[in-house]
Amino acid sequence: MQKLILDTNVVVSALIQKSYPHYIIYDYVFRGGVQLCLSKALFEEYQEVLFRPKFARFPDFTSNADIVLNQLAKIAVFYKPKVKLQIIKDLSDNKLLELADESHADFLITGNSVDFTMSDYNQTRILSPRSFWEEIHY
Repeated sequence: MQKLILDTNVVVSALIQKSYPHYIIYDYVFRGGVQLCLSKALFEEYQEVLFRPKFARFPDFTSNADIVLNQLAKIAVFYKPKVKLQIIKDLSDNKLLELADESHADFLITGNSVDFTMSDYNQTRILSPRSFWEEIHY
């Protein structure tokens, strides 16, 4: 089974519009097509970001965020990264590479092409939601 890490921006996007991030979470992750990898730090970031007041303007965002977070927590395998990295300029994003290092994830899905300029990190391929979705469906 493939291992997948979702950047927070992918989860946010999935709750705002029905596009590639939405399909990845609802039609792939929730249906058991992949093992979701999380760390405590990444899950805490999900919680902090998803409940920011600015997202309350989207219909049902808060209630849907609560449902998605609960489901992700249930199905994910939690890892405790042992290595601290300082590879990405936005230091908070290094937690994703730390998780990739610990979990040996196959994919890290992110919409952040500014900070994630590399196509892979060790064994983990770094893809946009669209690239990942197109790859698993072709």
